[in-house]
Amino acid sequence: MSLPQLLKEVQACRICAASLKLGPRPVLRASTTARLLIVGQAPGSKVHASGVPWDDKSGTRLRQWAGLSDAEFYDAAKVAILPMGFCYPGAGASGDNPPRPECAPHWHARLSEYLPQPRLTLLVGQYAQRYYLGTARQASLTETVKAFAQYRPAFFPLPHPSWRSTLWMRSNPWFERDVVPALREAVRSLL
Repeated sequence: MSLPQLLKEVQACRICAASLKLGPRPVLRASTTARLLIVGQAPGSKVHASGVPWDDKSGTRLRQWAGLSDAEFYDAAKVAILPMGFCYPGAGASGDNPPRPECAPHWHARLSEYLPQPRLTLLVGQYAQRYYLGTARQASLTETVKAFAQYRPAFFPLPHPSWRSTLWMRSNPWFERDVVPALREAVRSLL
């Protein structure tokens, strides 16, 4: 199977359709040349509506952290985007629901086979870090992000860039001082 065929299969996925109030609409990007992979949580309602990954304020902040223009970020030849859940999981009591658990185990390994090596994978948020780092992650997201250098060159853990990270960044000034410059350097050296 080719990557375009596999992507068509993903777009037709209905594994968790019964659990998605707004229905399935997988939002992802992948190419055989993309050496930067971004693994986040799941699309929000705005991204579900537009079909464009990270097409929201969180995406704006993520692009700023990585030092990428919109054109660079959305160049599928350079940047692949595979959230832990490809579809909007719906709203919960305190924000969006977690990504559906069926998605990553079913699709990520198959899609990753088509991505080039070496590559850098940005692990955005706790769900991506838990899945990809497993027992190698630290006791908390904060400690995992603080220990970013130990996961390089393959992985770069980050907090989720939602509005909630504003308070987190105020409490952790080392993130903008130490992590963001290292992230930008890693991304620039790759692209």
